Amino acid sequence: MNGKDRITAILNGEPADRTGFWLGCPADETKAIYYEYFGVSDDLELAVTLGSDFYWVSPELDPSSWKSLGRERLFDEWAGRPRTSLSQPGVLAECEDVAEIEAFPWPDPDCLDFTSTIEAVDRAASTGMAVFGGMWVPFFHKLCNFFGMENYFVKMHTHPNVVEAVTEHVIDFYLAANRRCLEQMGAKLDAVFFGNDLGSQEDLLISPAAFEKFVLPGVEKVATQARSFGLKTVFHSCGAISRIIPMLIDAGIDALNPLQAKAAGMEAEKLGRQFRGHLTFIGGVDTQELLPFGTPEQVKSEVRRLKEVFGQRYIVSPSHETLLPNVPPENVLAMRDAATGD
Repeated sequence: MNGKDRITAILNGEPADRTGFWLGCPADETKAIYYEYFGVSDDLELAVTLGSDFYWVSPELDPSSWKSLGRERLFDEWAGRPRTSLSQPGVLAECEDVAEIEAFPWPDPDCLDFTSTIEAVDRAASTGMAVFGGMWVPFFHKLCNFFGMENYFVKMHTHPNVVEAVTEHVIDFYLAANRRCLEQMGAKLDAVFFGNDLGSQEDLLISPAAFEKFVLPGVEKVATQARSFGLKTVFHSCGAISRIIPMLIDAGIDALNPLQAKAAGMEAEKLGRQFRGHLTFIGGVDTQELLPFGTPEQVKSEVRRLKEVFGQRYIVSPSHETLLPNVPPENVLAMRDAATGD
């Protein structure tokens, strides 16, 4: 099997020749270290050299896709001001009237240009890897930015109509953008990969009830759209999110990433016991202690354990996809080797 065949089988819950493997997306500082160590010059070469079974490409992470908007960000949440903190008030922080939201200059999805993204998808597909793509759709984070994180959570209770109206505008933009994206490249993709970090180290950032009311409908819409193009859905969320995994499954999510190993309630045994067979697991190899500070043999031992716990529907990957410079290349190789059979 090549990567595409292997990932297709794993996402479908069908037998594969081995467990899947994804390197993740190392931080820029880490890439410099890995490029030199492995003798490569770009992300795709690194993925191929390390044997990743899939590659992720998103137009949202490519400024050339939306440069025609004439600003540094896809959304202008702070009216051109730099971001200084998660709680920094955004342009809608004081909004209490839905009419203000209707008058806001929302971005036009017709302005998006996917030329360079399609080229990247084609290049990745030519290697035999599966390709995950689509807009990143971090709508939860966009709401945090527009209001300021704490203010957003308060407004869920004090001004739910305002929160729902802003959410609708953001989701509508992403659905329109994703439709354009998938119409042009959907046949070349194997899954839609999108994400919203909903948990801290200890628990959800908002209650399950608030998630169900304000966030879940957007997740369902993105998943439904992906299925309409015949694509699987992979959802990313860091943190302690075990309490909402059943809702994600019911919403149509096929795979969950990154399984933050040290977050409360995200222990592999618990996740495997509760959800094995109901979705594909991607991640789980601890990036907080094991990958930075463990030995290669400790890394291999943990990967073997995770493969046993999660079973057939598992893709070995870091518990946070952005590997930091403190993760030595030797441990990345150990993770890869144990994933692919050593």
